[in-house]
Amino acid sequence: MTQDPRKETHFGFRTVAEEDKAGLVHGVFSRVASRYDVMNDLMSVGIHRIWKTAMMDWLAPRDGQHLLDVAGGTGDIAFRFLERASGARVTVCDMTESMLVEGRKRAEAERLSDRLAWVTGDAMKLPFADESFDRYTISFGIRNVTRIPDALAEARRVLKPGGRLMVLEFSQMPVPMLQWLYDRYSFNVIPAMGQVVANDRDSYQYLVESIRKFPDQKTFADMIRHAGFGRVQYRNMSMGIAALHSGWKV
Repeated sequence: MTQDPRKETHFGFRTVAEEDKAGLVHGVFSRVASRYDVMNDLMSVGIHRIWKTAMMDWLAPRDGQHLLDVAGGTGDIAFRFLERASGARVTVCDMTESMLVEGRKRAEAERLSDRLAWVTGDAMKLPFADESFDRYTISFGIRNVTRIPDALAEARRVLKPGGRLMVLEFSQMPVPMLQWLYDRYSFNVIPAMGQVVANDRDSYQYLVESIRKFPDQKTFADMIRHAGFGRVQYRNMSMGIAALHSGWKV
């Protein structure tokens, strides 16, 4: 009997073929696109806004920079970056067209249209030339990528020498009891909230499970180093519920 050569990965707590994950993730975000920002507010009680402000503080946008924001379909990071640096440019890249549609609907999108581009693309195979960007961000998106090392390699490829990577992602709390309490909230409240607000329990069950499958802070920092980035650091947000990781193309 011939053995199935397909590689496997996780989709939440399910084991799936690598070739199937992108389609499954695309389905999740296509379904939740219109309610994505509302659900972020509800799931984090608005705290994600504080984390994103901290991200911008550490990133320190400057005029003349060109940012690539991956998995940034609704434009939240892009708009924040351009608010800090009116002479900068941002390209938003997302694999889900419906997320990009939601971003374009926001009032800021039209006002900033001369400095803001929207591109459909895959984090593991970016449709951009080598050394095209000064900064690369991905916020709450890298845990959904099928092969994270491939996405990190692509980030390094498209960054200019001296360019900076910054990742904001849900992470692991270092205090076991706090992590246990947070898990109880996540698994019992968030899927039910998704059912009420977005009429979609399954997508939010996946989002909660995907957080638990993502590497802890130190492991992910090592992955960034292994991808060739230097000066890798991370900062915990809200006692480790989320973490900011930073690395430089040196």
